[in-house]
Amino acid sequence: MDLLHITSIRPGAEGFNKNAPNYQNVDEAKATTYTSLPDPLVFNNGKPVKSARDWNNRRKELFEDFDREIYGRTPKQKIAVKWEVTGTTEEKLGDVPVVKKSLVGHVDNSSYPSIKVDIQMNLTMPKGAKGKMPVILEFGFGGNFPQRPNTNPNAPRPKSWQQQVVEKGWAAAVIVPTSYQADNGGGLADGIIGLANKGEPRKVDDWGTLKAWGWGASRAIDYFATEASLDPKQVAIEGISRYGKAALVAMAYEPRMAMAFVGSSGAGGAKLHRRDFGEKVENLAGSGEYHWMAGNYIKYAGPLTANDMPVDSHELIALCAPRPVFVGCGSPNVEGTWVDDRGMFLATLYATPVYELLGKRGLKVKEMPPEGTGDTDGDLAFRQHTGGHTNEPNWPSFLEFASRYFKVR
Repeated sequence: MDLLHITSIRPGAEGFNKNAPNYQNVDEAKATTYTSLPDPLVFNNGKPVKSARDWNNRRKELFEDFDREIYGRTPKQKIAVKWEVTGTTEEKLGDVPVVKKSLVGHVDNSSYPSIKVDIQMNLTMPKGAKGKMPVILEFGFGGNFPQRPNTNPNAPRPKSWQQQVVEKGWAAAVIVPTSYQADNGGGLADGIIGLANKGEPRKVDDWGTLKAWGWGASRAIDYFATEASLDPKQVAIEGISRYGKAALVAMAYEPRMAMAFVGSSGAGGAKLHRRDFGEKVENLAGSGEYHWMAGNYIKYAGPLTANDMPVDSHELIALCAPRPVFVGCGSPNVEGTWVDDRGMFLATLYATPVYELLGKRGLKVKEMPPEGTGDTDGDLAFRQHTGGHTNEPNWPSFLEFASRYFKVR
């Protein structure tokens, strides 16, 4: 705030106490406080984007704006990672024999030895698979993927997402973002951000935690390229909530990422910044979440507002084009209104013209599909399940969507 010459910022929305004066807005009539959105198909000089070649140049403008104002700049220096397999087991996941590997990515800290960074990742592969397998990579919490407890002995055991993936003959991986960058502001002097900055504080346009978590996903793809049974050209990134935000950022910035499953990502993810509904820019800029973003982002909760941003989230989704993206969320009656389901749908819808310019299919509907259904026939997909803050009910739909693109080769 000192670097930005800001003495105070506006308070964020209150998500729990309905009697609070700043309780989150849940009135759709009051949500659209803006009169227009930035157009991804118009250059900064006002000229229209008319071709794929034009779009390649327009992308550079958008990346610059997102880097400078929203998510921060990834350091230019290449930081090497040496992967080590720390454990291997063979077992069954459902009826599928699998090989599970525990991995640690040792980050080269020779430039600043006082900060040590390791990346934790687990990988589960069908045993004896023939051909190169696609990989579904989750931003998650690690663990050994236990079967879900079956509380009703007469009911079929629910399948984990990993089981659903390996039954398709694909690999499932979980990378633990907090292993290499803490999810708090105090951690900005440590982890991969602290290592890159040699322990010094960030500049106002340095990368935030969402970008740093995406950096780890890129290093995971580096590892997949060394596994003979994996196809590094068929990697999908998945995450829920803050990890949904990180999944969308990783997809936009990593050209090797082939697909994304972005769950309930809300503000800072697929939700339009300009919509005043549920979580707001002021929440992201506040003390609990500012570390996700670039320092410059904070000014949009101070002297400026979301309406002053040069970009919005539909353009982040558009930066993923022409690659497929599946955006999902739960029911507002179960998940709550904090993530702004309609704000995420609109951002996906408004990214559609870019996909169409590139010969792909975006959303075909103009209004949100009913709960429990979706618009998933195009290269952009949106589905709202009837459950809460989880991707679980959307996994079968996402894997059906992904099967149009991914095959064992």
